[in-house]
Amino acid sequence: MTLGNNMKKKISYMVLLLVMLSMLLSACASVPVASPEMDMKAKNMTPPPGKALLYVYRSAVFVSSGVLYKIIVDGNTIGALAERTYLTVVLEPGKHRINFGAEHGATPAARSLTVEAGTTYYAELSVFPTDLLMVSEDTARKAMVAYALIYESEEPILVTSAKAKSTNIDSASSTNPTAALKTRSDIDELPAIMSEPKDNAFAVVIGIENYRSLPKSDYSGNDAALVKSYLKSLGFQERNIDFIVDERATKTDVEKSLEAWLPNRATKDSLIIVYFSGHGAPEPATGEAYMVPYDGDPNYLPVTGYPLKRLYARLAKLEAKEIIVVLDSCFSGAGGRSVLAKGTRPLVMMAATEAPPAHMAVLTATQGSQISTSSPDKGHGVFTYYFLKALKDGKKNIAEIYDYLKPLVEDEAKAMNVQQTPSLSPDATQLKKRFVLMR
Repeated sequence: MTLGNNMKKKISYMVLLLVMLSMLLSACASVPVASPEMDMKAKNMTPPPGKALLYVYRSAVFVSSGVLYKIIVDGNTIGALAERTYLTVVLEPGKHRINFGAEHGATPAARSLTVEAGTTYYAELSVFPTDLLMVSEDTARKAMVAYALIYESEEPILVTSAKAKSTNIDSASSTNPTAALKTRSDIDELPAIMSEPKDNAFAVVIGIENYRSLPKSDYSGNDAALVKSYLKSLGFQERNIDFIVDERATKTDVEKSLEAWLPNRATKDSLIIVYFSGHGAPEPATGEAYMVPYDGDPNYLPVTGYPLKRLYARLAKLEAKEIIVVLDSCFSGAGGRSVLAKGTRPLVMMAATEAPPAHMAVLTATQGSQISTSSPDKGHGVFTYYFLKALKDGKKNIAEIYDYLKPLVEDEAKAMNVQQTPSLSPDATQLKKRFVLMR
């Protein structure tokens, strides 16, 4: 009888222990989270010029829900994740060491991650067993849609290397490569558009600020990064945006993107956008306009540049439903976002370009021999600033955008003693209710 009672007591103790353990494990730990506005902004981030971006998120599971898990990159504590939360971190290109584990647990586990500039990476924190799993954008986006950004990550931390001290990218010193991000304007706060995903929309976004052997094209990196963010807000999927900046925008890279990557994806129902911010240049002998890649040389444009004529011809062959080309550059060699071969003068007359086909619209920052201006106060090219502001203010198609930005660009350029008139081809009157970016 005594043996039976002892057995019952043991069973009772075991049940009680299991209940207490269950309660402990099921108690959900929490962390301060960012505002909805900052959460939306974080979910639409793109890597700053010359940097990579990493998202780390933690899903909900029964085990260890009451425990916070720390994320440490190259010795820098980035934040602690509770269930259904995520963080972001900006990384220099190269190899990084990521440690992760329970906040008050044993030695954290570790993973190494090698990243490339201009690329976004996604990692899921698994707590049973503890691991960090690299996942696809689609997998991460579906999981993160209802997750909250932790407060510690409201302003992404920039981790430069294992030996370097991390810094907040908005407080970087003037010697830091990301210092240009300090200049912020109203368009840098992303619009609350959040369109439905567009699976058949594709974009090539090119921004070249720092050239191999040419003067800088001021703010072109910022312009391209923000254009990509706006496109994502408009429903473009990150996997469908080829984002190439600075040293990743060589002539070969541009050719590969426009002549291989894009044709391999476009279909007869596609919406395509090609955006370029950087130097343009004229070929002195012919007056033909060229986009200047990262490794371009205005003295040898036929072999180092990418001609606009070739761009339009390649795009015209695509079976896409609509194609929009946006160029924040100029092609006279007179200054601004243009360069010129040594010993030559800016062109007054440039070679005429053919009218685009019916399914293509071309919006450019300038006309003829004008120059494309930039605004230090805004931290962007003037044309790109008003292009994005038009979208933020609810302009839905390319004709509305052009009608909105044209007088504003002209007025701001005049204040700088510069003549700059954006151009749209075909004429805006022929494009009403076509080339729609936002429903």
